[in-house]
Amino acid sequence: MSYLDICIMGWNLNALMFVINFLIAIRVISTQDRSKLQEESLVLKELKDELEKYYPNRTLTTMITYVVPFTAFFRMNYKLVEMYFFFQKNTEAKMFDYMVYKYTYDIQKAKNSQE
Repeated sequence: MSYLDICIMGWNLNALMFVINFLIAIRVISTQDRSKLQEESLVLKELKDELEKYYPNRTLTTMITYVVPFTAFFRMNYKLVEMYFFFQKNTEAKMFDYMVYKYTYDIQKAKNSQE
């Protein structure tokens, strides 16, 4: 197997993770009421804006992970495992609850690292 074959396999796995991520987003959006989605979106936007203060290049980092072979694959697998354990522990939780938890956790971690 050549280096090019390995890179192509890594990019294919990154593309697979992108599709899985997209399908999860579509599934969450399709099961919610539009007004509730708008309310949740506002809350998540505020949290995202606060997180951007601590990690200003987060969007660029995410795009780079999909370009580097295998990076998005391993990153998304880690997040999927993290989600699985979150939903195992919090059986009544929804994706919105997980996202709020994750944003607040990352914000708190960034605040603690600055102190």
